[in-house]
Amino acid sequence: MRILITGGAGFIGSHLAEAYLENGDEVYIIDDLSTGSLDNIVHLREPYRKKLFVHVDTIMSRNMMLELVGTCDVVHHLAAAVGVEYILDNPLASITTNIQGTEIVLELCNKFKKRVLIASTSEVYGKHMHAPLVETDNIIYGPSSKFRWSYAASKLMDEFMALAYFRTTGLQVTVARLFNTVGPRQTGSYGMVIPRLVKQALRNEPLTVYGDGNQTRTFTDVSDVVWAFMRMVENKEAFGQVFNVGGIEEVSILNLAKRIIEACGSSSQIQFIPYDKAFGKDFEDMQRRVPGIEKIANLTGFDPKADLDVILTKVIRYMRSHLKE
Repeated sequence: MRILITGGAGFIGSHLAEAYLENGDEVYIIDDLSTGSLDNIVHLREPYRKKLFVHVDTIMSRNMMLELVGTCDVVHHLAAAVGVEYILDNPLASITTNIQGTEIVLELCNKFKKRVLIASTSEVYGKHMHAPLVETDNIIYGPSSKFRWSYAASKLMDEFMALAYFRTTGLQVTVARLFNTVGPRQTGSYGMVIPRLVKQALRNEPLTVYGDGNQTRTFTDVSDVVWAFMRMVENKEAFGQVFNVGGIEEVSILNLAKRIIEACGSSSQIQFIPYDKAFGKDFEDMQRRVPGIEKIANLTGFDPKADLDVILTKVIRYMRSHLKE
């Protein structure tokens, strides 16, 4: 098959590209490198030079997208503004990319009748405190003055568009809500918590924990996410559906920091930073985020193989090898 991955030079996209190439497929990547990097796919260039095609361009380039979507059999739409810090620093560009970019992808996939998976986010659930979160839960957001919610709202609009295309035209589209995907090649530059804390621990610097650290998260190994994506996009029972894709081990950010210090053998201390000092007055955090994965498990047999200890080991090993680069 010919696979198009928007955002394919990003953290998740590069792992997805690698899996498809290993499977014998041709992979086409489009990435504007705003948060992705060619370094993520450089190791794929030579061994797959006849099967990997990379375009440094934006998904807002309609002519390029017209050619790529028309060429490929399946589209994985991962290109988006990502990371809390990036969203707060680039609010208008983030909204435009997330909504207009997805609109172009869906329109062209519908034009050529191509299967497409839309990568969404657990952020769409908003301010829920209960667990687990399931796909039919209501959405609870803060005020529009808190720009943290602009990302969640824009991704929710992506979901509405995807489902509207399915209901109106029968487009074979699936939506995946990701819960804190982690693994090698992820950067802490845009607010991703595990690579940021691991980098600090390896340098024996203070680990910066925002708020009181009692907010909880679950984390998903990127290999489990890639496994799920490749199966969802092929399963006709997934079309027109939204699925959580996440791990199930809930941990507070404070305890996560402690586990990272121990795993790194670090002498770092923990430093608490108030949210307003870290992100300004426009920020509001989600205090709890735990996925219910029964729906995707019933569809695909999804069962996350990597627990948090395995995830941390992989990230620490990767970051140790790249720390001096």
